[in-house]
Amino acid sequence: MEIQGSVALVTGANRGIGKAFAQALLAHGAAKVYAGAREPETVRDPGLVPLRLDVTDEEQVAAVARAADDVGIVVNNAGIAGGPSLLEGSFDGARREMEVNYFGTWAVSRAFAPVLAAHGGGALVNMLSVASWVANRRLPSYAASKSAQWSLTNAFRLALREQGTLVVGVYAGYVDTDLAADIDSPKILATDVAEKTMAALLNNESEVLVDDTTRQIRAALSGDLETLYANR
Repeated sequence: MEIQGSVALVTGANRGIGKAFAQALLAHGAAKVYAGAREPETVRDPGLVPLRLDVTDEEQVAAVARAADDVGIVVNNAGIAGGPSLLEGSFDGARREMEVNYFGTWAVSRAFAPVLAAHGGGALVNMLSVASWVANRRLPSYAASKSAQWSLTNAFRLALREQGTLVVGVYAGYVDTDLAADIDSPKILATDVAEKTMAALLNNESEVLVDDTTRQIRAALSGDLETLYANR
């Protein structure tokens, strides 16, 4: 699909991967990029159009869909981590992860489906994770929310096929953002995630496997559990 001249919305666009997505869309010629954020005053890039958007607030999501009814590309990037360890701690953080990562993506996707249909189908891009496919001992509830979001992405791909919407799942390991700041593991750059996603849009590809770790895990899904979880 074409990015040049398009209108896009990015959720969680004030920092990290969301900010990189928004900047990449502009760099590839998007005519307008709405930057959704819970605190729109934190969106400081002059080329972006800030919108107040808490993806867990369905009324706010509906209001944004009405205000941004010219959108042809939606990027569901808003996400959090912060759930408990597997064997102890309150479930409050895990519930919050599901509300943002899973239900928030669902709410935005559902609200914008008719908007995308009105503009020829467009594209729906969901920022997922290698944790969508493999459990994470450090972040078990985050991984569970991303698995749910992966299933949701596939469901939307089926549901929006007839209206011509390209549904893209973006998968990556640890990215050098605030969300992974306390994790001592190799990380990729947010700009790399964004640029590979732009390439997928231009080539009408449904999956973006950003790094080597993600490609290895994706290939291992058809194998046995011992292979999938080796060295993890």
